[in-house]
Amino acid sequence: MEPDRLDQQRHAPPAAVLFDRDGTLVHDVPYNRDPHKVRPVDGAREALDSLRAAGVRIGVVTNQSGVGRGTMGSVDVYRVNRRVEELLGPFDVWRVCPHHPDQGCRCRKPKPGLILSACRALGVPPSSVVVIGDIGSDMEAAQRAGARGILVPTEVTLPEEVEAAPAVARDLRSAVALALGELAPEDLPAVAGSRT
Repeated sequence: MEPDRLDQQRHAPPAAVLFDRDGTLVHDVPYNRDPHKVRPVDGAREALDSLRAAGVRIGVVTNQSGVGRGTMGSVDVYRVNRRVEELLGPFDVWRVCPHHPDQGCRCRKPKPGLILSACRALGVPPSSVVVIGDIGSDMEAAQRAGARGILVPTEVTLPEEVEAAPAVARDLRSAVALALGELAPEDLPAVAGSRT
C-alpha cells in the first residue's frame, strides 16, 4: 500500500465500534445476573467517551448463554446491561445471543450474526466497523462478518488466540486509539504471543 494511502487509512475513523461485554468492557463474572457485580475495566469510560466525541457510533455484541442454560433470565441480562450503561454511558445498539451453545443459532459468536445485526441496525457496512473483544471467537466473528478485529487479551485469552489476532492491544484505551487511527500497530507495546 502506498504511504499516503496507509496514512489516510490510519486516520480514518470507523463508522462504528462494537464491543464484547464481559472481559472487554466489564470484568467477567460468569453468568452474571447481579447488576451490583458489574465493574468496568480500567479506562473503559474514557475510551468510550473518546469514540463518542469523535462521532463514532458504539455498540455491544455479547453471548449470554446463561439464558439458554437456565441459570438466568432475559430480564437479568437486561438489568445487567442497563447497569453497564449507567456506568459507561449509552450505547447506540445492543445485540445479545441468549442461546445455549448446542442450539446451533446463527448469532452466537464466533458466528457473525450479532455483528451483522448490529451493523444493519446502525445502517453501516461491516467493512467500516471495528470489533473489540478479548477472545478468539470475537475475532473470528469479526472476520466472518467482514469487520476489523482488535483483541485485548485477558487472563482467559489463549496464546494461540493472541497469535492469530489481526491486531492486538494491551488495554481498552489502546484498542480504541488504534481503532480511531491515533495509533498504528507498530506504535503499540508488544503483547506476549502477538505478531505486533
